[in-house]
Amino acid sequence: MDLPDYSFTPQRFEVRPGIAMSYLDEGPRDGEVVVMVHGNPSWSYYWRHLVLGLRDRYRCIVPDHVGMGLSDKPDDGGGVRPPAGPGSARYDYTLRSRIDDLGALLRHAGIDDATPVTLVVHDWGGMIGFGWALSHAAQVKRLVVTNTAAFPLPTGKPMPWQLSLGRDSRIGGWAIRRFNLFARGAAWLGTQRRLPAPVREAYAGVYDGWDKAIATLRFMQDIPLRAGDRAWPLVDEAGRRLHEFADRPAFIGWGLRDFVFDRHFLAGFRDALPRAQVMAFDDAGHYVMEDRHEALVPAIRAFLDANPA
Repeated sequence: MDLPDYSFTPQRFEVRPGIAMSYLDEGPRDGEVVVMVHGNPSWSYYWRHLVLGLRDRYRCIVPDHVGMGLSDKPDDGGGVRPPAGPGSARYDYTLRSRIDDLGALLRHAGIDDATPVTLVVHDWGGMIGFGWALSHAAQVKRLVVTNTAAFPLPTGKPMPWQLSLGRDSRIGGWAIRRFNLFARGAAWLGTQRRLPAPVREAYAGVYDGWDKAIATLRFMQDIPLRAGDRAWPLVDEAGRRLHEFADRPAFIGWGLRDFVFDRHFLAGFRDALPRAQVMAFDDAGHYVMEDRHEALVPAIRAFLDANPA
């Protein structure tokens, strides 16, 4: 597959028995650690411009979540097709699993509890990153937040029908896996700038096929809306404790044309992190790093340089 601007050599490790995670570890080993956490339906490809802009000085660690990007895409036994052979690895596609995987990756990379970390998040990567940060708050020295959430759906923000299609509809879920609707739709509609065809294919092609699109659907089905949903306790706790991170440097880069993570979510972060430096773009959508990377990469670099960890 052609991956424009993805001039990296991904590494792999066994994050769980029989399941390999792909990740980037770019930059000097003794550089300040910057952990970039993607969401759904993207992968580490979303962060490529930022990695290229930081890796001369900063150590950039960027996972592909299990089932995403270049990582293994195991079954969970819950699909329409019969499960694979008896020896096949299974994976529980939940927020808790994602947080545990991120912790396992950082331990594998030699990032111990005393290592300062800059947390950079997007989309559902916000809940994964902040979910990990709940038990590692002392390590998190800086925050970079782009079109994401770390709290429940804000009051006054309806659940977008495009997400409900996968979360609540069996037919919609089947279509997402059968036709790779979510990843392909996001590659077309997630930006205001029309992406070149090879870039759209880099985002979506890794999920073509029933077996490869499983995580894009399971992410949607794990969205918690109320108490009783499996991910609710973590999301609720993160929302209640987000203000605890207000005392450290934070940068918010936001595309205001995002129909999911819109002004309601931006307001939530502004309230919790009132000292944050904010760059909001009227001409950028959900994939804000695609629409405005020319402005965001140097701004984030300047923010990191001015606030050493």
